[in-house]
Amino acid sequence: VEPSLAGPKRPQDRVPLSQMKPRWQQELSKSFGKTADGDGVEVALPSGSRFRLKHGSVVIAAITSCTNTSNPSVMLAAGLLARKAVERGLRTPPWVKTSLAPGSRVVTSYLDAAGLTPYFDQLGFQTVGYGCTTCIGNSGPLPDEIARAVQRHDLVVASVLSGNRNFEGRINPHVKANYLASPPLVVAYALAGTTDIDLHAEPLGTDPQGRPVYLRELWPTQVEIDAAIARFVTPEIFRQRYADVFAGPPEWQRLSAPEGDVYPWDEGSTYIQEPPFFTTLTLEPAPVAPLRGARCLAFLGDSVTTDHISPAGSIDPNSPAGRYLQEQGVEPAEFNSYGARRGNDRVMTRGTFANVRLRNLLVPGTEGNMTVHLPTGIQMSIFDAAEKYRETGTPLMIIAGRDYGMGSSRDWAAKGTALLGVRAVLAVSFERIHRSNLVGMGVLPLQFREGETPESLGLTGRGYYDIPDLTERVRPLQELTIIANNPETDRRIEFKAICRLDTPVDVEYYRHGGVLPLVLRKLLRK
Repeated sequence: VEPSLAGPKRPQDRVPLSQMKPRWQQELSKSFGKTADGDGVEVALPSGSRFRLKHGSVVIAAITSCTNTSNPSVMLAAGLLARKAVERGLRTPPWVKTSLAPGSRVVTSYLDAAGLTPYFDQLGFQTVGYGCTTCIGNSGPLPDEIARAVQRHDLVVASVLSGNRNFEGRINPHVKANYLASPPLVVAYALAGTTDIDLHAEPLGTDPQGRPVYLRELWPTQVEIDAAIARFVTPEIFRQRYADVFAGPPEWQRLSAPEGDVYPWDEGSTYIQEPPFFTTLTLEPAPVAPLRGARCLAFLGDSVTTDHISPAGSIDPNSPAGRYLQEQGVEPAEFNSYGARRGNDRVMTRGTFANVRLRNLLVPGTEGNMTVHLPTGIQMSIFDAAEKYRETGTPLMIIAGRDYGMGSSRDWAAKGTALLGVRAVLAVSFERIHRSNLVGMGVLPLQFREGETPESLGLTGRGYYDIPDLTERVRPLQELTIIANNPETDRRIEFKAICRLDTPVDVEYYRHGGVLPLVLRKLLRK
């Protein structure tokens, strides 16, 4: 068993701890197009701290996620490491934003019982809450001074977190490199303050006497961890905490809640709105018909994640969702996150494809929620373009590369896609759950045949697309003809794609426009 991290963009990209420094330097050049920045950029905080921020500086160190923090072995290991670090006189550098968010109050109970909470506190790992925080993008903002330095100098700073996902744009909009690690390694990198370090050979810092302190000196033994578990992780702690688990704190108990069998929708709410999925529902579904004159809303590459499609984190004030909230009287400080506003389709649809790291090949050289409206050629947000296409009754498509929809099984990645007016997604390959979710929302998944890609077929995303043989007779895994017409070049490309309605049940969902209309129609017929 070898200590490892994963990153900087995907959880499957494992990095052995022993190789972290050279791999970071490779990623800095290969993935981010940067070279070492020498002395870095000077930053001064209102507290009086002055330091130099560099590529690789760890600006977020978070012990987070319901899965990692539910493991007493790694949580107590992190606490024991923190205690040894404090006893040696180490502290976290001022540019590191630290947090501790256990998945359960039981964790707090056994850390308190073990006397480890004060050591977490002294290193800045105060408990900020219980639930989804940094792992899903709820890390909160960086200090303004650090955020400005990162933006102005295009620094590739890092986060190290004990979460499950680290996809682009997920953790924090200013942090491009994100590494998943165990809770004790999160503490270690918080102390080091950089990913550009060999923790096997280089010290985490120096003690008050100027002596180097190495990770191997602080790492707890398995005997120490086992002894702490045996003494402090007891059945009684779980019984006490879960005896009134549904009561909630006083703040929760004071909340008023509507009563009755039907929820009273509030048109003024910016958190919960009546979903539009049934507003045009008819007792019988419209026949499946050919798709004609479809435009490409986004032309994407490989490894587009559900975080690219439907981010869960912070809302940019200048984005369509941010502007909408401000029009409703919500100040940016009160935006919360996309994840918190998932009950409002008006926010979530505007937030679809709003990831700051999305790269739409229709607008090369840009990142974020941008596309080009055709045939006008005007650049605008993806939401605004979708609205213009809606005005003219133009159906939409997404064209993408391999592993489209990888990552979290986020239902809004399919819901938002459907609400933008996207009728089909054509990709080299799909992640399993997202393909299923697209079908469940009435969006047709289409897959290039083996060996074919958008590039090999000469597709550009411009022009318009027809699927002439999409009819009521559509069947699982049928090959459908797609015709790409580009009036700009007077070029016509005809090819076959696989209809990824994989089963007869998928076909039935698609015929009804998704699983929700199908279920409701069945209920209405009874």
